[in-house]
Amino acid sequence: MSLWNLVSHMPPEEFSSLSAEFPRSLRCLLAEWLENQPWEFINGSDAFCSSVASGMLSAMLEKLRSAAGSDGQQCQILQQISSIENTFCRDPLRLVAVVRSVLEGEKAAVLKRDHHLPLSFHRRQEELKFSLGLRRLQHRVREIQALRDEGPGRDGAAQSPMAPRELPNLILEAVKELEAAKQQVLKRIQIWKRQQQLAGNGAIFEENLAPLQKRCENLLEVYFQLQQQVMAASTELGPELLPRLLERFNEVLSSLVKSSFLVEKQPPQVLKTQTKFQASVRFLLGPRLLKAAPKPYVVRADMVTEKQARELELSNYSNSLSESTGEILHNTVALETNPTSGTCCANFKNVLLKKIKRCERKGSESVTEEKCAVLFSTNVALTPSNVSIHLQVLSLPIVVIVHGNQDNNAKATVLWDNAFSDIERVPFVVAERVPWDKMCDTLNLKFMAEVQTTKGLLKEHYFFLAQKIFNDHSASPEDFQSRHVSWAQFNKEILPGRGFTFWQWFDGVLDLTKRCLKSYWSDRLIMGFISKQYVCKLLSMKPDGTFLLRFSDSEIGGVTIAYVIRGKDGSSQVENIQPFSAKDLSIRSLGDRIRDLEQLRNLYPNTPKDQAFGSHYNKEQTGKDGRGYVSTAIKMTVESERDQQPPNTMGAPPEAPQVPMFNVPVLQHELHPESLQPLLAPMCPPTPFCSQPIPTVYPTVESSIMMAPDRLTSPFHSPSPMLSSPSLSHCQDPAFRPPGPFMPNQYMPGDVSQLLPAGPSAEAQDEEMPELPPFQAVEDASLQSPPRWMSPSMEQSSASELDQLLQDVPLLPPFAPLPQHSGYPNSSLSSWGLGEARWDDSMRPGHA
Repeated sequence: MSLWNLVSHMPPEEFSSLSAEFPRSLRCLLAEWLENQPWEFINGSDAFCSSVASGMLSAMLEKLRSAAGSDGQQCQILQQISSIENTFCRDPLRLVAVVRSVLEGEKAAVLKRDHHLPLSFHRRQEELKFSLGLRRLQHRVREIQALRDEGPGRDGAAQSPMAPRELPNLILEAVKELEAAKQQVLKRIQIWKRQQQLAGNGAIFEENLAPLQKRCENLLEVYFQLQQQVMAASTELGPELLPRLLERFNEVLSSLVKSSFLVEKQPPQVLKTQTKFQASVRFLLGPRLLKAAPKPYVVRADMVTEKQARELELSNYSNSLSESTGEILHNTVALETNPTSGTCCANFKNVLLKKIKRCERKGSESVTEEKCAVLFSTNVALTPSNVSIHLQVLSLPIVVIVHGNQDNNAKATVLWDNAFSDIERVPFVVAERVPWDKMCDTLNLKFMAEVQTTKGLLKEHYFFLAQKIFNDHSASPEDFQSRHVSWAQFNKEILPGRGFTFWQWFDGVLDLTKRCLKSYWSDRLIMGFISKQYVCKLLSMKPDGTFLLRFSDSEIGGVTIAYVIRGKDGSSQVENIQPFSAKDLSIRSLGDRIRDLEQLRNLYPNTPKDQAFGSHYNKEQTGKDGRGYVSTAIKMTVESERDQQPPNTMGAPPEAPQVPMFNVPVLQHELHPESLQPLLAPMCPPTPFCSQPIPTVYPTVESSIMMAPDRLTSPFHSPSPMLSSPSLSHCQDPAFRPPGPFMPNQYMPGDVSQLLPAGPSAEAQDEEMPELPPFQAVEDASLQSPPRWMSPSMEQSSASELDQLLQDVPLLPPFAPLPQHSGYPNSSLSSWGLGEARWDDSMRPGHA
């Protein structure tokens, strides 16, 4: 975006003081052209500055004449052209000062409003500065050539005596400007490298190296021209000045050539052993310096540790690598020049890191914090001087892993290094603590890049993230702005009450959103980063069924639905549905799950859910498919506490029992089969079954385990709270309604109290039996008399003998092994597969 695009939307009165000598209408006509000229960098009054100013004045008049030919206000434009010619024709440097003042005033106004200027504006300014410096340098070369060419004129006049003394000073000035231009090129290369590193976190990156290569080649061309003039003026320079100048020339060439050897395509920054990868290096000055090489040079790739990288940096990459820290296969590639594209590259296509040698780590550093790099190196001979130079360049820091479960922590190391390292640093030093606002920018950049969305994080999201990483819920958003976050807080310290670090949690959100929630996030349907407490605050005053979507705070990679339920008395309760993982959403999408739930009505604050999520619903298939099968579908349901009957722990009967059942505590020793028979006889039709005495069964530990495989405690150990059980009907007559308080029943696992009619009192139901060994409970039961089918001697049997005898007792049909059940209050009796029991003499022990 140009500066004029910003200024044109601002009130004109803010620039009234700038329009005295340069009308705003003229600024509008020239628009971006005016910003593409180096007005701000023409600061002198020498011949070069005057020449450039005269050229810019002529170019402006030509631009206005072309605008007059296509504009309806031709007369007014021609008057402005005449005014400019009369005012600035004799003093073009004054025009430069006026335009510079206008542009500086506009920049100040934009900075006051936006606090920053567009990045494109800064980039264009840097290009203008370099272009002007290169033009100045070319002007110096011409001046040196003209001064050297001064000699006897056509009339035989002698050379000016000032020429020999002016020439060394002019050359020294030119060499100084050459070094300044070189520094600008090196700085631009460093900026390109830094932008490439930030691109690893998702920043926008202009990776095209053609403009940078053009700069290097133009500067190299001026370098050779100036060097030629210096060598030709060796006599005038003398034996003392010439060697010093040549040394400075060699330094310029060496640094320029070495800096133009770049890693164009970086290897993966998280690199797994035994995995192939690709990379490429590019020599910007290769097409110019290696075009006469007899054969292509070979580039080698080696793995180096952080310590080795520092040693290479300190030696200015003049020393060769002594030993590689890892074994790389296919690590040599030819450096080839492509005349068509004008590039000189070495492309590594099938490189494989076979193994890595771990170095000694410092302190509590883990293997995923250990950084290394790939060193690309080659030796080239430059033409035409045939000077041999050793070229080396390091890749961005790499974390080598051997297993996929190390990937998450390795990415954290890379993210931190990419975001907070300096342009010029000792490898691979990075700050341990950084400002929180910079961390926010990094997280936002990474989120948008990973999810591939234009919708980034909001201030409310940053506030929640700050509360999470600092574990501080009392500070205000402004308080967090001045804080610094450490590497340990980011990915070493476990979050309070959790089993993971901040980054591990955030990376899980990234992965979930990228895989399943991109469209929902881009449509701003997910509030996302918000705490449960704040959700309750938002929803508590909303109508019944208002809901929002948030990322789970306690699970990695989960999204949950929070919705409000309002009771008949107006009270509100906020429910949070169990979080959905990426696997869950791959089975049924988030939009379809929201459509399934009738409890959800309006997306916060008040958007009907069909209006918000309608475009995310999948079309449901109806009828039969092509093979004649009836279509099926998966539906999601949620039962809140309001929808469920509470467990009947207090003995209260349900309003409308569906099954005739009754609730009696575990068999009491006061009740005998003989005493119950007279009570049951009048209510049971005369059948052989009713005429038989009802046997008493004492379940063993084994039978209890069979009845409830998920319960391994003894049946004589009272549950807490005691669970009531369904009784078994002993009569085939459907009209039979046994009285609840008299029918003996056996303890069974599972809570079906809400299905049973009135049971014992709360005191009896909550009373716990003492913790006793399984068979000790039988011995202490103090039954009045054993059943008639037991022999008298059995009363004196040992526990082991009794155990063996009880194991021989066949299980009655109701006590067959039960299927697993959910244990929810709404579990029905039929889900257990229980039917009617038939009792006869064949059920007695020992009956053949």
